[in-house]
Amino acid sequence: MQICARNFNLYLMAVLALALVCGCQTSDQKKQAKQVAAVRIHMESTPEDATVTQSITVVRADPITLTIEKEPILTEANLISAKTINDAGGFALQFKFDEISTGLLEQYTASNIGKHLAIFGQWGEKLKDGRWLAAPIITQRIHDGTLTFTPDMSRDEANQFILGLTNAVKKVQKGEWIH
Repeated sequence: MQICARNFNLYLMAVLALALVCGCQTSDQKKQAKQVAAVRIHMESTPEDATVTQSITVVRADPITLTIEKEPILTEANLISAKTINDAGGFALQFKFDEISTGLLEQYTASNIGKHLAIFGQWGEKLKDGRWLAAPIITQRIHDGTLTFTPDMSRDEANQFILGLTNAVKKVQKGEWIH
């Protein structure tokens, strides 16, 4: 009898441990699903009219000041996907835009070679964290809707940012995203 009770107790403990582990994973998955992020891509401009342009500082380590158009040309609502990719000596972020936005990105980059794109990102709970992430110089027309850049952020921040953008893309596709 003691052998059966002992086996039963071991079995019960194993089931409880499994339930606890599964419960934690479900909680983490729910927390990850709630993460959102936002991205705003602005075009560099000349400081003509203060009502339509603004001055920003990008990159914390070696800051540059730019004048940009206040209205973004692209946002997370235009994304199909966002991911982190390995790059020489680190990582980069890669955004893939929808068909209409691909045409828009192509027009802006073709007519503004030598200027900067200014990329602002927000992430975390309730989009509390946010800053200017990059200001890549346009060296050529971007015709395939893929924008790749090295952000001014840690790998952990990038992972949170990409997770949030991925969730935002899913919400946009379902018609649930209002930001």
